[in-house]
Amino acid sequence: MSLFLGSMRHHIPGKKELTEKSEVLHLLPKKEAYIPLVQGRQLTFDILVEEGDKVEVGTKLAVTKGGFYVPIYSSVSGTYKGTVKRMHNSMRPQQHMVIECDGLQSRVQAFEPLDYRTATREECVDFVKEAGIVGLGGAGFPTYVKYGKPDGVECVLINAVECEPYITADYRSIMDGAQDLVTGCLIMQKMADVNHVYICIKESHPDLIETVNQCAKAAPGVEVKPVPDVYPMGWERVLVREVLHKEYGGLPAEAGAIVGNASTAIAIARAFEHGEAISNKTLTISGEGIKNPHNVVVPVGMPVKEIIEACGGYTSESVRLIAGGPMMGKTLVNDMFVIDRAMNAITILPHVDDDDIACLRCGRCSDHCPAGLQPVRIGEAVKMNDLDAMIQRGAESCIECGLCTYVCPSHINVTENVRKAKRVIAMKKQKR
Repeated sequence: MSLFLGSMRHHIPGKKELTEKSEVLHLLPKKEAYIPLVQGRQLTFDILVEEGDKVEVGTKLAVTKGGFYVPIYSSVSGTYKGTVKRMHNSMRPQQHMVIECDGLQSRVQAFEPLDYRTATREECVDFVKEAGIVGLGGAGFPTYVKYGKPDGVECVLINAVECEPYITADYRSIMDGAQDLVTGCLIMQKMADVNHVYICIKESHPDLIETVNQCAKAAPGVEVKPVPDVYPMGWERVLVREVLHKEYGGLPAEAGAIVGNASTAIAIARAFEHGEAISNKTLTISGEGIKNPHNVVVPVGMPVKEIIEACGGYTSESVRLIAGGPMMGKTLVNDMFVIDRAMNAITILPHVDDDDIACLRCGRCSDHCPAGLQPVRIGEAVKMNDLDAMIQRGAESCIECGLCTYVCPSHINVTENVRKAKRVIAMKKQKR
């Protein structure tokens, strides 16, 4: 880690205006939905339905085998047709449950609602576990795990920053469901057994701050915390640093905080109040490579190809398709994958040939690294195939925010070099 951390953040043009105020499209699959049987690194599930069974929105379809318990509920109504292996946004073929849609979107209550005000803390945590709530900001980590033993936790930070360019899905979800957000915060407050929940929103969104403040007036301990419009303010380590002025080694709990996503809080409120499992996803389809950028609400498992068509298609034959935002998202070779629960954006950019030149040794990648690393030195270790140097230079601490590549005047894909180091280290550990 660098001795002189510098600002470790950078203002990036947001390009939020492409979708922030536009109409939200509500879409359904044309024929089939493909529910990914993926939960983090867990890829084995007990399937609870049989081929030919009729399912409805909210039908419990599968639960994880081993590891963290996470149930999966149906996002569409129709007929279960078995499983198929197809491309996943993790860039690997994965098993998906196939549901032939009937177009009716008939619903069944996934589980009984629960009044969090009269329930115990433990009952609330167990409810979130059985509801299958996972982090909806990109990680997809099971939410209940964070609240299992909140010893030493003093507050909850709600990440409503949405610091990546183009993405406005959380903004739209909060503007349309600010009361659900505040209710979700109160539930998280109880699960964490704390007095304070801070909703972190960019200073550049006064309309959002005002909307949430109005709803939070009757919610003791829930407070909006405006934060600077810089990248990567949405990374939990930077958020804790900005709001609590603390550093930590492994997890935010070491600094007395649990960090959750705004959309996750909304999903928690919907589960407690209406018995709804995660079925729909609000995500941003944006970038100069799509004809009609929009925020869309779609069932989990809807093919991306159909969403692209509903947004007018691509602006050219050669585009860069990114699952997520342009900084941290993964570039995919085609649109033959589906929406999963953790996805919040599809960014489409025109393809540009950007040839790199030799490193200028300017140090900008180190100056801006929010993890305090020296990315160029990690890249040198990769070229030399020096595993010990990759580890010693902290490659595993990289969050792959993409800021080093963004600020590099030589147009070097610095982030990818660090990713290679992380993959090499992971493979070596597996062999051991």
